[in-house]
Amino acid sequence: MNWDDVRIFLAVARSGQILGAAKRLGLNHATVARRLTSLEQDLRAQLLTRRPSGTELTRAGEEFLLAAERMEAEMVGARAAVGEASVSISGTVRVGAPDGFGVAFLAPRLGELARQHPDLTIELVPVPRSFSLSRREADIAVTVERPEQGRLVASRLVDYRLGLFASKAYIAENGMPAAVEDLARHSLVGYVEDLLASPSLAYAGEISRDFRPRFAVSSALGQTEAVRSGAGIGILHAFIARTYVDLVPVMPERQIRRAYFTVYHESMRRLRRIETVVKFIQGLVERERGIFA
Repeated sequence: MNWDDVRIFLAVARSGQILGAAKRLGLNHATVARRLTSLEQDLRAQLLTRRPSGTELTRAGEEFLLAAERMEAEMVGARAAVGEASVSISGTVRVGAPDGFGVAFLAPRLGELARQHPDLTIELVPVPRSFSLSRREADIAVTVERPEQGRLVASRLVDYRLGLFASKAYIAENGMPAAVEDLARHSLVGYVEDLLASPSLAYAGEISRDFRPRFAVSSALGQTEAVRSGAGIGILHAFIARTYVDLVPVMPERQIRRAYFTVYHESMRRLRRIETVVKFIQGLVERERGIFA
């Protein structure tokens, strides 16, 4: 097996296009296509499905990608060990995160990572109800539960709080509830229960067993916007709600605690780009831990 062929395969797998990989590698399209075919012949397996819109990994391609990235990690490590310590961090890292953390906290801060590592590409995607790190639906996941199964590396990222909030305009019109029992007389904003990404996100019962939303929104940011519009009182992420001057806490003594975890597959442990992004996320949270308190 030729390492150059493996390197070309990695570039195509990460870009999703033969043409894009060819430009990045400084090769012509025909050469990249020929080297991929040569690699597939050596392995006696089809690694990529070619389509007019780009390429997709086959099952064999997904499995070989993990092996190829381990080879790449060994090569990068060897180069650094013999004096090429300035090897740049490159490639694509897909981060899956809940919208509350991913969109409200992480996305506005990714520019710092881009400036530090200009050859690194970040894909920030929502975490669906079921996803697989082993199938590369994400390289790194930020989850609200520590996984109990699989060859996964997980660490607690930060604890956060949720609480009741309403718009100033809603409270001015409808009054401030003084007790949980008063919520029955108010319009409530909640989540769509059958679309929750995790059972731990079914937290309304911790406020009241009779919490029945009039408006249900499937995302944390959508719930925040509904509450801001005056739709009612909602259970919001405190670190998001506190950034809006038009929102006020309701019964602030009633709080819900949850935690975020960073998770990635054990096979990714030695990849520098994975390590770099995980440490970046952890560093961001540590630096701004106060907003989650």
